[in-house]
Parts: sequence; C-alpha cells; structure tokens
Amino acid sequence: MGIAYRLMYAVGFTPWDGPVPVPLKDMIEGPNALPAGRALDLGCGKGTKSVYMATHGWDVAGVDFVPRALKEARRRAEASGVKIDFHQGDVTKLADLGLTPGYSFLFDFGCYHGLKREQRTSYAEGVTALAAPGATLLMMAFTKALPPVPSGVSESELRERFGAWDLAWSKSNEQAGTPAMIRAAASWFCLRKR
Repeated sequence: MGIAYRLMYAVGFTPWDGPVPVPLKDMIEGPNALPAGRALDLGCGKGTKSVYMATHGWDVAGVDFVPRALKEARRRAEASGVKIDFHQGDVTKLADLGLTPGYSFLFDFGCYHGLKREQRTSYAEGVTALAAPGATLLMMAFTKALPPVPSGVSESELRERFGAWDLAWSKSNEQAGTPAMIRAAASWFCLRKR
C-alpha cells in the first residue's frame, strides 16, 4: 500500500488533495462547529486540510508516511503563516510518534480505508489512545474496494473496531467528489468517543 501512495505522489496524481470538503467545513465553521482545540490529521498528505484547520484556530498535528507529501505540507503551512506539528510515520503505529494524547478532533480523509484489515485494528487502538474523552473522529472512507483500497468500510466494522466510540452519523457522498469517490461509494462517518 505504501509503495502505491509514494508512486502516486511521485507522479503528481493526488486526487485526495483537493478542496476542503464540506463535512470538514461544517465541523470547523458551520452552525454547529466544534470549539477549536487540538486536532490530529491522519494521513495529512500535502497538508491542505491541516492548514485549513490551523487557520481557523486549531492546534494541529499531521501524520503521513510520504516524505514528499510532508515537504509540501510544511511549505504550505509556512506560506499560510501557521504552525503545524507534522510527523512522518505510520498511522498504524501512532504510539511510536511521540504524540501527546488529548486530541478533541481527529480527521481522516481516505487514510483508514487504505489499510489492510489487520492494520485497521492497530489504527483504531492508536486513535483511541490519543483521543480525549468526548472527541470527534470525522472520516471519509470508500465503502467499496477500488485499487489501491483493499476493502470497503462499513458502519458495522467501525462499531466493532472503535469499541470506545459511538457512531454519531454517517452519510453517503456518492453524488459528489472525485470520480473514484463516486465509483467506490464514498461515505462520511462521524464517531464520538465515550
């Protein structure tokens, strides 16, 4: 999986690095926006969403394993005049990154669905350990496999893997987004930690 993403960054094919999605905007500046706090951008890529959150008052950390993506993320943060704590690392080994627990908002735009089933458990454990009580996890994930995504994500899987969380809502994104998002029946999932 890592090789596929490194290759996609190398050739400049990064469709996930598009505009800030509406569900994230709703969480950050909508009528029921979360109060600004600490945010963790899982699979932050080139930092578009991290920079967006930081420019709206959030204390943001971003994690990605592709050095090329993080170099651009750091450049974008500096150009925007915001400080973001970027970490190169594996989202299935969050404990190895020295992150301090207590994140009130965790954001994942297509990272979790790229993991193999056995990696998803490690991801969920790491995210749960870093999240503050009452934290929100907002995730966009494909519900159907579409290479390089090995398998789709379902509500029942999220309930099983994220046992300390409640699924607050989910909604289909099938009519909007990139062509891949439409083909893979992308959905948004919002979980709240108990």
